[in-house]
Amino acid sequence: IKIVKEIFVEMGFEEIRGPIVELAFWNFDALFQPQDHPARDMHDTFYLDQPRFGDPPENLVEKIKEVHETGGLTGSLGWRYLWKREEAEKLVLRTHTTATTIRYLAEHPDPPIKVFSVDRIYRNEKVDWKHLAEFHQIEGIVMDKAVSFRDLIGLIKEFYSRLGLRDVKFRPSYFPYTEPSAEAIVYLREKNTWLELIGMGIFRPEVTQPLGVKYPVLAWGGGLERLALALYDLEDIRTFYFNDLRWIRGISNIYLEKKIGIL
Repeated sequence: IKIVKEIFVEMGFEEIRGPIVELAFWNFDALFQPQDHPARDMHDTFYLDQPRFGDPPENLVEKIKEVHETGGLTGSLGWRYLWKREEAEKLVLRTHTTATTIRYLAEHPDPPIKVFSVDRIYRNEKVDWKHLAEFHQIEGIVMDKAVSFRDLIGLIKEFYSRLGLRDVKFRPSYFPYTEPSAEAIVYLREKNTWLELIGMGIFRPEVTQPLGVKYPVLAWGGGLERLALALYDLEDIRTFYFNDLRWIRGISNIYLEKKIGIL
C-alpha cells in the first residue's frame, strides 16, 4: 500500500479518502448504474439492516433521476425506466472506491484534478484464488481540458512500469459508467492464465453532466491484492491473509530483490 501511494504522489496525485458505509446514490446511481443492474442485488452487494437509509444530496437528486430516465441533456436516451429515490437512499458497504472519487468530483467540478485512493471495499462474491469478499482497491481520476484515452493508457503504463510490471497489455472492455473502456491484464506464469488488473475508461456524459463537469475525466480502479499476486508470482490471492509471519517476511524480501533488480 505504501509503495503504491508513493508512486502516485511522485506522479503528481493527491490522496483522497471516503466512507466505508456509503449511499447507493453515490455507489451506483451517480455512476449511471441502473437500479435493476445485477451488481445491485443482495447476491453481490452488502446492504445495511440498521440504519437502512440515508439522505442523498438534494441538489443532485433530480438531475440523476432525469439522466437515468431520459438521458437529460447528455444526448442519450438514458435507461428508460422509472428511477426510484428509495433505492438510492439505501446504505451499502461500498463495492468500489469510485464512490469516493465521484463524491470528490461532485464537490470539485473544475479542472485540473489528479486524485487517487487506496482503500477497502466489500463485495458479496464467492471467494477463490482471485476473488475476495473484502479487499483493497486502487482508484483514481484525472480531469483536465484536453486529456484523452491515450493519456490514460500512458498513465497506467507508467504506473505499472514504476512497479516493475513491464508486460501489461490492454484489451477493450465494458463498464456502465465509462466509454470507451478497457482493462489492463498481465500474464501469470504460476497459473498459466491472464489476470485482469484494472478497469479504466473515460466517464460518460451521463456521469459528468449532472455534476456540472464540462471536461473529460479519466478513471480507473483495480484490486491491490491482484497486483501483489502478479508482483510476487503467487498462485492464490488468499495467501495474503494467512497471517504467517515467516511468509510475510520472506515475501517482502522477494519484492525488495525484484525492486533492486529493476533499479
